[in-house]
Amino acid sequence: MRVGLLLKRDKPEAIELAGELGAYLESRGHQPFVVGTQVVAPGLPVVPEAEAGGRLDVLVVLGGDGTLLRGSALVADHGVPILGVNLGHLGFLTAIAPFDAKAALDRVLAGELPTEERMRLRCALYDADGTERVARVAANDVVVSQGALARLIELDVRLVKDGEETLIARYRADGLIVATPTGSTAYNLAAGGPIVTPAVQAMVVTPICSHALTNRPVVAPATSRLRVRLAQPAEAVTVTIDGQWGTTLDAADVVEIAVSPRPLVLFRTSESYFDVLRRKLRWG
Repeated sequence: MRVGLLLKRDKPEAIELAGELGAYLESRGHQPFVVGTQVVAPGLPVVPEAEAGGRLDVLVVLGGDGTLLRGSALVADHGVPILGVNLGHLGFLTAIAPFDAKAALDRVLAGELPTEERMRLRCALYDADGTERVARVAANDVVVSQGALARLIELDVRLVKDGEETLIARYRADGLIVATPTGSTAYNLAAGGPIVTPAVQAMVVTPICSHALTNRPVVAPATSRLRVRLAQPAEAVTVTIDGQWGTTLDAADVVEIAVSPRPLVLFRTSESYFDVLRRKLRWG
């Protein structure tokens, strides 16, 4: 089996663990790779990030949730399952402790560790003439905000379903988050949005510091699409995907968000979703 190791940047513990896991995999007849450009251990070949999805059977992430989101962008379109080993802080997605990594790998290689699918969002930016300029896929969230200046922006948000377009709201806020159920415990939660369990197929629309007490988060069906426009001209407004990639939103651009046909595949531990919430957030 071809197993990729994706390391958290500038994390010495990740380099050390990659060397251990690489040797462990080789001793059992499997082929380990380091994903990226950095040689971390003698004899471990490197797979460029752009080629990882087509050359790996499994991706092992050594880092935190941010590193796993980076890995998702590399391999999820190819259906490569991801095992997250937590070297970060909260670790909602990277649930395996470093000392359990070898045992978890054994179960992965034996086909004994179950997987689950997590919904992702395809975010596309369209020019004024309707031409798609760029598209990216988010596992956590799409955020529209004006990060450079502390100013309100005004956003027109519409829901499209069965060919009909309906205005949800015109938000005056610091920005807007559109989150997956997976991302509902990230920025969405900090902004006052609801927790949505992973099995629910829905998008969560949460304004950031809305300038209206009546604005509340909205949960939209996964069978719909969302269209976001600037309702008033504003400078330096950006669209950010999973905190990993961003681009500037022009005045006439339309941001369209829909469910991606290719989910993220994660290896699942024996802990339930609510076990993780209670342990990580001291919830309930």
